[in-house]
Amino acid sequence: MFTGIVQSVGGLAGIELRHGGDARVHVKAGALDMSDVRLGDSIATNGVCLTVVGMPPGGYTADVSKETLSLTTLGGLKAGSTLNLEKALTLNTPLGGHLVSGHVDGVGRVLERWDDARSVRFLIEAPHELSHYIAHKGSICVDGISLTVNTVDGAIFGLNLVPHTLRETSMVDRRSGDLVNLEVDLLARYLERLMLRDQRGEAGSRGVTLELLAKQGFLRS
Repeated sequence: MFTGIVQSVGGLAGIELRHGGDARVHVKAGALDMSDVRLGDSIATNGVCLTVVGMPPGGYTADVSKETLSLTTLGGLKAGSTLNLEKALTLNTPLGGHLVSGHVDGVGRVLERWDDARSVRFLIEAPHELSHYIAHKGSICVDGISLTVNTVDGAIFGLNLVPHTLRETSMVDRRSGDLVNLEVDLLARYLERLMLRDQRGEAGSRGVTLELLAKQGFLRS
């Protein structure tokens, strides 16, 4: 588990595609404190939970499965790409963001970026199947960063990043057309699963509907 509070901006030193389609990534840790990191520990790397399998000086290596490559932006990154890094949450870590699993739900695309006083605003398009998890003033994890949703219009949502967040994350480099890893609020995912508990295994289940919301007491008659 993570908090979505980036601890360091590192860089991709290289990526090796292995036989069969998976890969090994080599990460420069930047200012991330590696003194307490051990083999087998988890580090969120642009929002993707990776297991440390090697610890060369100043960084770490991790294996990335075919599925992770297909569902995240990691496979499309090049050497020198910036990476948001966060070590796993501990019991004495302040929960400054929101609970993040490091399991990316999909890849979004930056549509627009513009200055707004000292802040910078972004419009990002999420995959359609994730749109119902994104709520106004809710939380979303973008490339490993816990952010507040300012606007929602279908699958397009808006963000407002203050100067500190820009300086301390890779979002300072994001431009229109860039792809970003998205993880929706895990509480929303579990709530949906609980609401659909009576439909598990049913053919033709339509997911959350107005009828289901009424049955669960979320709508007034």
